[in-house]
Amino acid sequence: MLRAKALDFSSRIGRASASGALALALVAGLSPLGPAAVASPPGEAAVPAAALTPAQQLARLTLYQRIGKVLMMGVPATGANASTMKTLTRFHVGNVFLGGRSYGGTAATHAVVAKINATVGPLATGGLPRFIATDQEGGYVQVLNGPGFTDMPTSLHQGTWSTSYLQSQATKWARQLRSAGVNVNLAPVGDTVPSAAFAPYNAPIGYWHREFGYTSYDVAADVDAFTRGMKAGGVAPVVKHFPGLGRVTKNTDTSTNVTDTVTTRYTAYRRPFARAANNGTRWIMVSNAYYPKIDSHYIGTFSPVVMKTMLRQDLAFKGIVISDDLCNARQLAPWSYATRAKTFFRNGGTMLLCVNPAALPTMYWALLAEAKRSPAFRAIINAAALEVLDTQAGN
Repeated sequence: MLRAKALDFSSRIGRASASGALALALVAGLSPLGPAAVASPPGEAAVPAAALTPAQQLARLTLYQRIGKVLMMGVPATGANASTMKTLTRFHVGNVFLGGRSYGGTAATHAVVAKINATVGPLATGGLPRFIATDQEGGYVQVLNGPGFTDMPTSLHQGTWSTSYLQSQATKWARQLRSAGVNVNLAPVGDTVPSAAFAPYNAPIGYWHREFGYTSYDVAADVDAFTRGMKAGGVAPVVKHFPGLGRVTKNTDTSTNVTDTVTTRYTAYRRPFARAANNGTRWIMVSNAYYPKIDSHYIGTFSPVVMKTMLRQDLAFKGIVISDDLCNARQLAPWSYATRAKTFFRNGGTMLLCVNPAALPTMYWALLAEAKRSPAFRAIINAAALEVLDTQAGN
């Protein structure tokens, strides 16, 4: 899917209003005005970016802004400090993840988001809005709390409800998020833990009751209900962690060499993710674990088999393939920040999640240098940015 977009993006841009030397600069993503801004094509100066098609929006973005558009940076849910705010604008960061814990309620969160959104503009983001995400699963994983936010039960408890009731509750939770300015939720968990007996030994999921149930059929039904409810409430759900973390014993956030020795390309545990893709969910998060029976060379977030073959081809997924955290996760320790970023995009990723603002500049410069050096890699970045813009436009 991304490869097809990489081949097609230049023709789509060509249909935007641009000509001559300026058109060449736009297609390359290089601004004739420098790194921070790009001139509007003749006759389009007064047209707001939000009124343009995704291809036209892409044509207006510099390469610097296109790279920012495919990054999601972590910001404390209680508010960003001056250094983090500077990183947002200097590196044209196009998407933000509210992390940690906040107990201030919807009003406090809305104020945090408003401060972030105040930095949106022609220089920072090309005038395009950001996706504002958080992690609101329920139970032990609920970033936003306090007045206006429901105290959500664990996913395992949610799995005891009827799917109709779960969907209605998810809609309510989504409206709470939306009222606070959040439009993406890094939930639900689509991982299937194989049994209640194994759950306590499954460090990332089962130990914390993050699974909806113990069969892929049960999990698929609840994932479907949760995602439909989120979308009905105006928030984009993100199903995670493909192709599944239910069979590992270690946590990729805190350990290295986390390996699933069982899961294969055609595992039945794909079912929750396949159902989400079929119901129009536009975000799927990829796991940082190893899956040697799927790809003996790469972890999930580096694997072309996982991202291109399994997601794009087998599941016919259309949308944003977002990484799990590529900055602080202990599983990523063997690789430099630059290698992590370039490998993720080169092998099929759409949006890189980095929860550590201090690490993001290194990744940004690595992506920029590679995109300037390699036309093929630049096309990959362009295709990923166009995918984000298409998703943002609801296409």
